[in-house]
This record gives sequence, structure tokens and C-alpha cells, in this order.
Amino acid sequence: MTVELPLDDPRALAAVSLIWREAHLLDSRRYDAWDDLWAEGGEYVVPIDRDATDFASRLNLVYDDDRLRRMRVERLTGGFSISAAAAARTVRTVSRFVVTGRDQDAIELCSAQVLVGYKREETFVLAADVTHRIVFAADGPRISRKIVRLVNSEDAVTASGFLL
Repeated sequence: MTVELPLDDPRALAAVSLIWREAHLLDSRRYDAWDDLWAEGGEYVVPIDRDATDFASRLNLVYDDDRLRRMRVERLTGGFSISAAAAARTVRTVSRFVVTGRDQDAIELCSAQVLVGYKREETFVLAADVTHRIVFAADGPRISRKIVRLVNSEDAVTASGFLL
């Protein structure tokens, strides 16, 4: 059982602000700036099984460490891949923030994300429950883990050309 904590900690408000900034950067296709939001060793995960917790031993749509995340950004910004050449335009809304964990130097929040995208004359909608773990260091808050649990994760998901 997850214990929901109040959203009254100044760190929680800083974390929400960081998550909103992340959404803005992704919608603006500013992927290098998005990558700068991450803490060293950060994990970006989009599991197929919405109930999965051991991502290393499961099949995932995305399971990126620093190196793989940076390679993904390079593909999206390099112009030499199909995902970069026909990048989707997106607008996402992130809301329903709930603090699910805190410790000395980090906070965990769950939220809802609705992403509307447009690519190749088609509009699509993706919805997800998202968990962010935000760490606080001398240089400010950073994303140390982002788990995007798509509501339709077990269906065919067309999500190339942008990041969730």
C-alpha cells in the first residue's frame, strides 16, 4: 500500500515545478535541455506490464540509463533517423500530483499525464500514470527516475518521434 503524503513540503513544490518544466521542454522538442534535468545514473522506464517493479528482469518499451537516454536524444536531434525526420508535435498535461515518498535528499511523486500528439496528419492521445523520483543536490533538483505506465501499454503503441 502506498502512503500518500501532503503536497506541502517546499521540495514537493520544487519537484512539481521541475516536472512541469520537463513537460514544456519535451513539447518544445528541446531534448538536450531535457537531458540536463537528469541526475547522474537516472533511469527512464516505460514498462509493458503496468504492475512491474523489477524492470531489469522484464520486457519494457523503454529502459534507459544515462548512456541509452543520451543515445535516444542524439537520435531525436541528429536528423538521421525516421523519428527525427518526422517528429511528432505534442502537447501534454501533467496533473494529479501525489507525494508517495520522501527521504533526506529525495521525493517521489505520482501524477497523471495526458499527451496529445500530431504526426503524419494523424492526431493521437496517450495517457499514463507517471512516477518521478526527484533528488535534491547542491545544483538543485534533478530527475533520478521516471516511470511512465501507459494505460494501453500492452497494446501496439506508436510512440516514436518523441519522448514520454
